[in-house]
Amino acid sequence: MEEIWNKKQMEKVGKYVHKAYTIHLDTADPWEGKTLSHPEFKARLNFSFQSFPDMHFEITSAIPEENHVAITWILTGTNLGMIGEYPPTKRAIKTTGMTIYHFQDNLISGHTQVFDRHTVMKQLGFIQG
Repeated sequence: MEEIWNKKQMEKVGKYVHKAYTIHLDTADPWEGKTLSHPEFKARLNFSFQSFPDMHFEITSAIPEENHVAITWILTGTNLGMIGEYPPTKRAIKTTGMTIYHFQDNLISGHTQVFDRHTVMKQLGFIQG
């Protein structure tokens, strides 16, 4: 999380990420249910970084298990790029979520994730309420 997501050191993807990375569950993620190669994984990162260049994850808890690590986190960032068809709002977001990382061959081979996208959409002004 620190090196790849927070520091945006994409050259380290091969150090941490399995060559076949599966997104098991991540509601509203365009890559949900897909298995990504390293170039596809980096494209997914770029998509996020273009929308939120200052994206930052603060890990609030971590629970390790033999082939999984569950983390909770706080995500902050400023929307300075397109999100799909939505134009940049220049608004800041702050939301929470949980990710379960799956491991194979001592590398992260996928994730299952839930987070409060509804709050993000409200903070960006895309929905009311």
